[in-house]
Amino acid sequence: MDETAPSGAPTPAHTLAARGLTLGYDGREVVHGIDIEVPPGRITAIVGPNACGKSTLLRGLSRLLAPEAGEVLLDGRDIRSQRTRDVATVLGLLPQNPTAPDGVSVADLIGRGRYPHQGWFRRWSAADDAAVADAMLATAVTDLADRPIDELSGGQRQRVWIAMALAQETDILLLDEPTTFLDVSHQIEVLDLLLDLNRQRGTTIVMVLHDLNMACRYADHLVAMRDGLIVAEGAPENVVTTELVSRVFGIGSLVTADPVTGDRMVVPMGRHHRGVEE
Repeated sequence: MDETAPSGAPTPAHTLAARGLTLGYDGREVVHGIDIEVPPGRITAIVGPNACGKSTLLRGLSRLLAPEAGEVLLDGRDIRSQRTRDVATVLGLLPQNPTAPDGVSVADLIGRGRYPHQGWFRRWSAADDAAVADAMLATAVTDLADRPIDELSGGQRQRVWIAMALAQETDILLLDEPTTFLDVSHQIEVLDLLLDLNRQRGTTIVMVLHDLNMACRYADHLVAMRDGLIVAEGAPENVVTTELVSRVFGIGSLVTADPVTGDRMVVPMGRHHRGVEE
């Protein structure tokens, strides 16, 4: 995909970057002093093998995890120096394994995405109702509105969490594996929805994906990680090569054109298929 701004989309108002960012848990360093600048108004996919630091990086960018060194900059200012409510009106996050209070309904959970827009003197409004209704319609969960979250399937729950993130109506949206628990048809629906959100509203989207081919198809900007470092980044057509797949994932592959979209497509090769390479 072209990394220029989408035609007709609003100009992004907010920026997100990190400088010398080091992150870890209990004294164990996971992300090692990286620099990253998220392209405003574009879709960025972070890819890499398990335990390479993808989710940790997203947690650091969202202010959920304090840096051991370096800083995250929202609009050029250290994100940790800014008020939580102010950050939440600009930046939304769908974590990998979100949890909801027992017994909470779908509509109630999605409505909580509007909390950052509430204030001492601002009550629930027609705009809040509209944002929740639009989010439920976009994620096809309207008919589940009165159901308790804990009665839903894994795929239904994932769509409800995405709806809550959409209802927050932030300019920047971070998603950690948003297609988890979804069958292939719902994976496509969710990624199409995020693409629509980006193209129509100019929302900056950063998502961790395991499926490299989906990342190539939907992302404008790709960040490939291994061992807590950024190995390569840029437009998928400039980044994804057989050498990169081997370096990042440790497997042989054939990189070709997607017959549907023309984007890069990776055909992985197991040890029983090495003859194909010869």
